[in-house]
Amino acid sequence: MTLSDAISAATRGQAGSAPRALSGWVVRALSLAALVAFWWALAWLKADPMVLPGPQVVLPRMAQEAASGALWVHLGATLWRVVQAFVWAMSLGLVLGVAMGLMPALNRWLDPWLVVFLNLPALVVIVLCFLWIGLNETAAIVAVAINKIPLVTVMTREGARALNAPLSDMARVFGMSPLSRLRHILLPQMAPHLASTARSGLSLIWKIVLVVEFLGRGQGVGFKIHLHFQMFDVTMVMVYALAFIAVMLAIETLILQPIEARARRWRDA
Repeated sequence: MTLSDAISAATRGQAGSAPRALSGWVVRALSLAALVAFWWALAWLKADPMVLPGPQVVLPRMAQEAASGALWVHLGATLWRVVQAFVWAMSLGLVLGVAMGLMPALNRWLDPWLVVFLNLPALVVIVLCFLWIGLNETAAIVAVAINKIPLVTVMTREGARALNAPLSDMARVFGMSPLSRLRHILLPQMAPHLASTARSGLSLIWKIVLVVEFLGRGQGVGFKIHLHFQMFDVTMVMVYALAFIAVMLAIETLILQPIEARARRWRDA
């Protein structure tokens, strides 16, 4: 293949990727519209807004809550907790997973611990953290991170086990520094595993954060859901639940999915 042929093929690939991306957005939008229509149909069949309010009831209440500013305050508090717990869980889980994947002796020693923490109920961890540390922000973040670290460790460990050993040996033979091996050998191979871990981890973390807020915080989406649950206000429970789901869906679509697609691009080439 000549250089001009390669350039033409690349140009055709780029030209074809735009319609595919556009069609993906259209399908996603139609799918969400169908979900809203299904929700409206269920609410119409139930015909009782006290039990299942439809979009025509929930969305105006959401707009009112947003206009008052309360929705943004509680969304911001929950998002900040999600970010903190996500950073801690990904950082510690990455270190432990890579170490266990590359060092069989360490893996044999720590694997029973990992199994214990994987099967430890999230509710137990949350309650114990609140009892030991107190009903404060530190306990909330620690509880969420502890629940997520084992899953990150397992997924990262499997990625480390799948590393190309001859490639690492070649890097040592050519005298690459540890930092260069990390940048050019380890991270590119680990990128798909890390992207998948980040996506699954974020979906798990925000659910646990809501439980933490439900049990012991005075601000956040979980706190508001707890408050309106006590008043049997199904509409407001759905307002806060759907608002945060919309935020996480936007993060998933605009940030995490493109990162994962980029991380896997070299394998699909």
